[in-house]
Amino acid sequence: MKQTNSTFKAFRVENIDDKFIGAVKEMAFKPLGEEEILVKVHYSSLNYKDALSASGNKGVTRNFPHTPGIDAVGTIEASNSAGFQIGDKVIVTSYDLGMNTDGGFAEYIQVPAKWAVKLPEKMSMKEAMVFGTAGLTAGMSVLRLTELVKPEDGKIVVSGATGGVGAVSVMLLNHLGYSVVAITGKETEQDFLINLGAKEVLMRSEIENFDKKPLLAPLFAGAIDTVGGVILENIIKSTSPIGVVTCCGNVASPKLDLTVFPFILRGITLIGIDSQNYPMQQRAKVWELLSDEWKPKQIETTCNEIGLEGIQAKLDLMLQGKLKGRTVLKLID
Repeated sequence: MKQTNSTFKAFRVENIDDKFIGAVKEMAFKPLGEEEILVKVHYSSLNYKDALSASGNKGVTRNFPHTPGIDAVGTIEASNSAGFQIGDKVIVTSYDLGMNTDGGFAEYIQVPAKWAVKLPEKMSMKEAMVFGTAGLTAGMSVLRLTELVKPEDGKIVVSGATGGVGAVSVMLLNHLGYSVVAITGKETEQDFLINLGAKEVLMRSEIENFDKKPLLAPLFAGAIDTVGGVILENIIKSTSPIGVVTCCGNVASPKLDLTVFPFILRGITLIGIDSQNYPMQQRAKVWELLSDEWKPKQIETTCNEIGLEGIQAKLDLMLQGKLKGRTVLKLID
């Protein structure tokens, strides 16, 4: 191993008297297992799953102490895999990273080699984490939508547009020539969304209060939904014939109260997006697209950058629904 220190820093969450407390701690290295790699983390990023993990959500993380962080990018310091060499630059996202395996809120991560994808040549490490799991999820959503819906077909609506997945989706769709309608519950963020590339901004209360009819007047050629619940219901009911709706989140609700009419009378396609276990071949394809022809010009200007000591405050804001855009964690100068 190249590192000379016997310990490294990590944002560690502990269960103390049934309260989940996060703080920067010193961690010891572990022996490297078969087909594992040790990655010196340059950047990570903050996601809603990280906030849930850090607050003790057992559906995300079962055992504590724990290091959250479902995203990481860095260089390989040691490898027990023929597929990776010391010095390779890699992205590690999804799978079990940051959930029940110590994650990217640390100077080093030790993970199975099959979780890593090589950093595309045209992408910087910081750019990779501005995208992160949120950007990868957005990329998967946009890829599936663009297979069936073209810019000339009509407007594309994006829900939860100030969040990580939503914000990147707005940027990508605008970059690819689509007319984007952004849904948000934050009246103060309309300028932020217009700057990302949205042509229109629709308030969440408006779409939540659409008519309860099983079908509504067609408004959108397609959609990327990140929140679920009644917003997803009304998006589906308002999608034009042969339109496509992708869904990847359930922060509003995991339940849908719908008839089959949008699907059998308009031929609407509903596509679920699972970034956690997305096949590596398709995962690498999306990263390559994000690194080159899909890369928005303003990608690095849409994030906030923090260090390990700033994590807790940002996670608290995220749980309160007050964090917009992407927050990148810098771990190396």
